[in-house]
Amino acid sequence: MEALDKVMQEMQQRREKRLVKWNRNADVRRAKGIKDEGEYRNVDETVEFALNLNLDPRKPGQALRGSMSLPHGTGKVVKALIFVDDDDMELQLQAPKGTTVGGPKFIQGILEGTSGIDGYDRAYATPEAMSRLQKAARLLGPKGLYPNAKTDTIVTMEKLPQVLKSLDSVVTYRTDKQGIIHAGIGKGSFSSEQLLDNIRTFMNGIQEVKPTEGHGKGKKSSTNAKFYLSAFLASSKGPSQKIDLRTLDPTSTFFMATPS
Repeated sequence: MEALDKVMQEMQQRREKRLVKWNRNADVRRAKGIKDEGEYRNVDETVEFALNLNLDPRKPGQALRGSMSLPHGTGKVVKALIFVDDDDMELQLQAPKGTTVGGPKFIQGILEGTSGIDGYDRAYATPEAMSRLQKAARLLGPKGLYPNAKTDTIVTMEKLPQVLKSLDSVVTYRTDKQGIIHAGIGKGSFSSEQLLDNIRTFMNGIQEVKPTEGHGKGKKSSTNAKFYLSAFLASSKGPSQKIDLRTLDPTSTFFMATPS
């Protein structure tokens, strides 16, 4: 994929420049009494994907929202809130660092302002906890932390251990007001093959949730309207690169291939 090749090349050039600058400033650091601990740790940029869909989220059935698991993960350490219906469950579940498991007392703390909810990326809840959680919807919703069946963030107790293990592999998505989906699909430290695998999985997932009863940003919706309008790939520190839509459309013969 030409766009990915360009993004990868630019990230490599920036890594090399940062390393040269680091080495050049070694004497300055020593003069200031700063000791280098180990090798230089370069910036691991996020590879971001923007997909412009021919959707009008204001119309029924055209607001896409969900989540999917990427084969190589996102490369991001996800901090999650896990809401359960038992205060003792916090001790039983082995939550990764940065993830908080909270029961009725924690939920009550949110309502009273004593339980912090800043800095979290995602929230899950068991079906039993949702009835208590409804009271906190006005506080969690604006932060994107209110569990929703559409994003697969309402899970049973039996599935919670697996959810905790796969937090870093799941990417969530939703169409914005313009019908565009933004998603981080990996890191600069990933190989091109890993990023291509993630993009392939992501596009197949979006194709599966394509509206079946018509779509379009115009006044009239149609099942025959073009679904994919444009797509761009970028790193968090670099410019975006336009992607050939033929290589992204799962229904195309050129899907994830190089058109001749």
